[in-house]
Amino acid sequence: MAYTNNTTAGMKEYDVSTNVRHIHLSYNPADSHTTALRLILTLFPDWECAEGNVEFVRFTDGITNTLLKAVKRRPGYTEEQIDQESVLLRAYGSGTDVLIDRQREAASHSLLAQYNLAPPLLARFQNGLLYRFIRGQVCTPEDLRRENVSRAVARRLGEWHARVPIVADKGTLMTKKDEHEIDDRLSRSIPNRTLSKQVIKAINAITPGKPIPNLWTVMQKWIHALPTVTEAEEERKSVLQNELVRTVAELGDTLGLGNDGLVFGHCDLLSGNVIIHPESLSSLHQPKDTTVSFIDYEYATACPPAFELANHFAEWGGLSCDVSVLPTRSVRRAFLREYLESYTCHSSGSSSLSHWSENENGEELERRLFAEVDRFRGIPGLFWGIWALIQHTISQIDFDYAGYAEVRLGEYWAWRGQEERKKYGVERSSGIEREVPERERRWASE
Repeated sequence: MAYTNNTTAGMKEYDVSTNVRHIHLSYNPADSHTTALRLILTLFPDWECAEGNVEFVRFTDGITNTLLKAVKRRPGYTEEQIDQESVLLRAYGSGTDVLIDRQREAASHSLLAQYNLAPPLLARFQNGLLYRFIRGQVCTPEDLRRENVSRAVARRLGEWHARVPIVADKGTLMTKKDEHEIDDRLSRSIPNRTLSKQVIKAINAITPGKPIPNLWTVMQKWIHALPTVTEAEEERKSVLQNELVRTVAELGDTLGLGNDGLVFGHCDLLSGNVIIHPESLSSLHQPKDTTVSFIDYEYATACPPAFELANHFAEWGGLSCDVSVLPTRSVRRAFLREYLESYTCHSSGSSSLSHWSENENGEELERRLFAEVDRFRGIPGLFWGIWALIQHTISQIDFDYAGYAEVRLGEYWAWRGQEERKKYGVERSSGIEREVPERERRWASE
C-alpha cells in the first residue's frame, strides 16, 4: 500500500507502513552495473550530473543476498567523506520471500533506525533495500572470539533487547490478505506449495498468547514450506514437525526477559552482520573502548533471549561450524554478565543488577539465563537446518545448502541425545553407550 507525494523532485511513492520511499525498479544480477546504477540515480538524481564517478563495490560474505556499496567519487573528498554519503544496495536472493517477510523486514529496519540502532533506510525497490553505509570493519569469526569485540557485542545486544519494543502483527491470526500474499510467495518460490487456512491457523496457534510472528511461528512457517516431492522429503518434514512441537512444549514458556519472556531479537548475529566502529580499531586491546553495530535485519523477530544468545555463540565457529572454538562455560558467563549489565542499564537507567526484581537479584538472574542458554544450545541447529533445506530448493547461490543443513541439524540431534542421556540415562536414550559429540563436550567445558 502506498501514497504519492508531489514534490519538486517529481512524483515519489512511499510505503505507508514504513514511510519509506518505494522505487518501482528491480536489480538484475545478470545486468548488475546497469540496473544498480538506475536504482542509485533514481534515489540521487544529482549524482548523474555532479562531478565524480559512481562506483560499485561488491561484498561477498553473505550466502543469501547480493550486497553492493554505491560510492560517489567526488573530487577532493576524503574516504571518510565519501563513505558518509555512500549507500548499500541489498538485493534479495531468488525465492527467499518464502523464508522472509520483506515488508516486515523493512518495518524492523525503520523501527531500529528510530532508536539509532540501524542506519537510515532510504528506499525499498522491487527486490531489495537501499540504506546508508556504516563505516567500520566487518567482523570475522575470529574477531567475535576476541574479548574486546565479544564484550562490545554483548553490550550492544543488551541495548537492543532492552530498548526495542516487540511490534506484533495485528490480531492473533493472519488476515485473508496475508494468506493470499503468502500463498502467492510460496507458489512462485516452490511450485505446488500453498498454505491453506488451516495451515495459517496452525502456524499462528503453535504459541497461543504470544506476539506474532515469533521464533516458533517462523520455524513453523518454514516447515510447512519444505518440499515433499519424494517419500524421504515427506518423512523428514514429518520428523521436523514433531520435533518443533516437542521443542515448543519444552521451551516455549521459558521465563526469559521482557514481556512474555521474549525480546526483539536480531536472530542472525553471525560475524558478517557485526561491524566494528572505526574509532575502535586503534584500541582493540581495550575492551570498554570497542563499539559495534549490527546490520541486516531480515530475520529479526520476537524470540527468547536464550535463543539469540545461543545462536550468536554458535556463530563463533563460522560457516564451517568449527565446534572447537565455541565459547566455554566461563566465556559464556562473562558474556552474559556484560549483556545483563547493558540490558539493565538501558531498561532501568541503572548499571546495577542488584535490584532487578523483587524476586530475583542480579546473580540469580545471571544463573537462570545461563541455564536457559544452555537449554537452547541445540535450537539454532534446528532453525538453520530447516532454513538450509529450503534454500537448497530455491537458491541460485553457489553454496552447499544441503551439506550445511545436515551439519546444523546434526547439532540439534547431538543436543537432543545429550539431553536424553541426562534425563533417562543410557538405557532409555539409546540402549548403548555412545561417545559424547565434540560440540557437546566443548559446550560443557569450563
